[in-house]
Amino acid sequence: MTQVLSRLATEPYRLLLSLVAIMSFVGLNAAYLVWVERKGAGRFQRRPGPTEAGWAGLLQPIADAAKLLSKQLIIPDGVDRTLFRLAPMLVMAPALIGLAVMPFSQTLAARNINVGLLMIFAFGSINVMAIMLGGWSSRNKYAIISAARVVSQDVAYEIPMLLVVITIIMINGTMNLNEIVQAQAGGFWHWNLFRVWVNPLMPITFLIFYTCMLAETNRAPFDMAEAESELVAGAYTEYSGMGFGVFFMAEYANILLGSSLATVLFLGGWQSPFGVFSGLLWFLIKMYFLVFSVVWVRWTFPRTQFYGLLNLSWKILIPVSLFTLLLTSALIKLMPA
Repeated sequence: MTQVLSRLATEPYRLLLSLVAIMSFVGLNAAYLVWVERKGAGRFQRRPGPTEAGWAGLLQPIADAAKLLSKQLIIPDGVDRTLFRLAPMLVMAPALIGLAVMPFSQTLAARNINVGLLMIFAFGSINVMAIMLGGWSSRNKYAIISAARVVSQDVAYEIPMLLVVITIIMINGTMNLNEIVQAQAGGFWHWNLFRVWVNPLMPITFLIFYTCMLAETNRAPFDMAEAESELVAGAYTEYSGMGFGVFFMAEYANILLGSSLATVLFLGGWQSPFGVFSGLLWFLIKMYFLVFSVVWVRWTFPRTQFYGLLNLSWKILIPVSLFTLLLTSALIKLMPA
């Protein structure tokens, strides 16, 4: 038994086990976050949601998965077949890579990389590229319009998000996610969200990051990739079966990644708000609270006009995030202690 465990701890086997664990975590969450979404939508709109498949509809995700797996993956005439097939595979990659460097506790992380934060954003652009390729390769006018919208939205909201992240890096002096969490130890008043002595606008900085996270994950009111009331199903119009299912799973995988990253950067990661009993449980509580808030926002705020969303970023979020960055750098220079 000892020899088996020692062999599993070696690099190739550890990498394989980490990949299997992350894919299982993402798959399970993607399945049952759909259930949470549908039940939450029902409650917010005063209707029951899924009730027929199992107790309280808990078997509904299994029924949905079986339905998608049983459907034929149709490739329409006139599409770019290579890119059409490649896009669903690419769209899952950023979330899996990002979660691989995410510290869920003091010891639970697939990889502890000094530039883990940089790695997440370096691979994050693949998600937008995959959606754009899926829409453009479809040769469908609705999908192509959606692809153009996705690129415009990503460019607009990635700038304030990166400015916020640079602010956090300046405060903590590192891009190592573990070290960022450790710097927030000792109670909730040490979390970056409440460190107003470093920057009085830190709560607003968190709100900017949260808004950009909604936009980057294509969630309402920023769901321009789908926009079913305007563009049929947007970039996913020509996809069927598990081709559509993978795009759908990727959305929830990116919500997990965004909520995990917000937990690490602003809410102390695995640190307890009371400074004791830190660990995985606290990380999951914070992460799933943010995930629930994403569902709450979707079924509370309607989608607005596309140019209004772009104006929100270019005219409000970018100037405010740039101001918070300059203010933080000035305060760090004037009061380094």
